[in-house]
Amino acid sequence: MTSLLLVRHGQSVWNADGRWQGQENPPLTELGREQARLASHGVGAVDAIYCSPLDRAATTAMIIAEQIGVGPILLLPGLMERHAGEWQGLTRDEIEEQYPGYLDAGTRPPAWEDDDEVEARVMAALDEIAEQHPDGHVLAVAHAGVIFAVERIIGAEWERLANLGGRWLEHANGTWTIGNRIHLLIDETIPDQI
Repeated sequence: MTSLLLVRHGQSVWNADGRWQGQENPPLTELGREQARLASHGVGAVDAIYCSPLDRAATTAMIIAEQIGVGPILLLPGLMERHAGEWQGLTRDEIEEQYPGYLDAGTRPPAWEDDDEVEARVMAALDEIAEQHPDGHVLAVAHAGVIFAVERIIGAEWERLANLGGRWLEHANGTWTIGNRIHLLIDETIPDQI
């Protein structure tokens, strides 16, 4: 059985500004770097650390890896955040101004990455981890949209997710099951854009 702790990265510059990030690449804030250091205390023993190649996730993973003495980190493109199309870099107010009523109606811009596409690539990435670590304990540092996609597929209700919050998952006999939501920080930051 593979035990996987899937967590969101630390606070990024755009989290702090309330900007939708998607696949843009803003770095962590100093608070985000400190969050990663503090979160390492709650990770426990892992055999490997995977992460999205986007800087905010890769830097979070690198800091945790240094703190717990596991490495190297393994970049996995399937763990990237959803492409948010024309909303990348915009605040909620800017989205409402440029796309009036879209947020309330659940409508997304034309270049928005479809749920089915996100779910397929995320689950393929998780299956790759399970294949590489069939009896392992693994940490994967990704993004809120990645965790939401997994929760949607496996059947958990949507709820906001703080930086360095996440979810335990288990893989056995070709099937993923969902475990508890976790919070690796006492003082959480929940970005305004979600």
